[in-house]
Amino acid sequence: MVYQRKLVEEVSGWLRIFDDGWVDRTWTGPPEVKFMSEPVPPHEEFIEGVATRDVTIDENSGLGVRIYLPQNEPDHSADNSNKLPIIIHFHGGGFCISQADWYMYYHIYSRLARSAPAIVVSVYLRLAPEHRLPAAIDDGFSALMWLRALAQGEHSYEPWLSNYGDFNRVFLIGDSSGGNLVHHVAARAGQVDLSPMRLAGGIPVHPGFVRSERSKSEMEQPESPFLTLDMVDRFLKLALPKGCTKDHPFTCPMGHAAPPLDSLNLPPFLLCVAETDLIRDTEMEYYDAMNKANKDVELLINPGVGHSFYLNKIAVDMDPHTAAQTSALLEGIVEFIKKH
Repeated sequence: MVYQRKLVEEVSGWLRIFDDGWVDRTWTGPPEVKFMSEPVPPHEEFIEGVATRDVTIDENSGLGVRIYLPQNEPDHSADNSNKLPIIIHFHGGGFCISQADWYMYYHIYSRLARSAPAIVVSVYLRLAPEHRLPAAIDDGFSALMWLRALAQGEHSYEPWLSNYGDFNRVFLIGDSSGGNLVHHVAARAGQVDLSPMRLAGGIPVHPGFVRSERSKSEMEQPESPFLTLDMVDRFLKLALPKGCTKDHPFTCPMGHAAPPLDSLNLPPFLLCVAETDLIRDTEMEYYDAMNKANKDVELLINPGVGHSFYLNKIAVDMDPHTAAQTSALLEGIVEFIKKH
């Protein structure tokens, strides 16, 4: 008798889990959007002003990163004046899906690398449910520690970063659940000596900050292709430590269960919020809590757009408002980087 796997959990279009533990992440939603979740092969030659390469940063764990290098005049000066800021990127996907090499990230982070200009280092994060939190936070912190080792320069060398990167201006950026990682990696970094590297800022973009009790925006705002209430609930149930609710500090850093924000050593933050995001209200709770804790936090709100709107390449190409708001978002991020 042939054993037939039984489906035990499904998250609309994105993820299926079977009774033997197998996880299938094949896209089963509308075929016309599948290209956004296709991997883009690395290319060390410059295409539209950016080259990319994949690097394994930990031989033991296999942890890797994708590096985006903008086409820039080589640095001939002895000081750092021509060197490029370094942006560590944490992808979204509710901690359960997506990869650093997906086209949805490639199209926007190659654009950010070009326009900043900056070197972007996107981390291939481990995914839940096979690797529940704090696995992704550990991976993000490991990437930051790898940069510190490159900055120290004794035993580590990566030609793009070592030659062109300014280790005095390292930023963290993350989309959606990756925005949670910006907070938690920055908080962990605040407890260690990063020298000679400096963490200059954090940029959570539409972070997955929620709580157990539904917020007003969760009940009133329209769902979007990149975020439904079903995705919020199911992904987080699979990603949080077993038995934990959304009030856990990983998803509610402004809540009672989390370390007080005023006890954290954080760099300046730029919190990016989309006006019609389902989880806008809880993101604003985080902003208010950061202000109350006297943290340096700026707010950038994009009107008339929803969660992760800038990753939706179809909307960016077809809808003038989405295109304009994507440009405004990138301009705000670049401005923040330039002043830190």
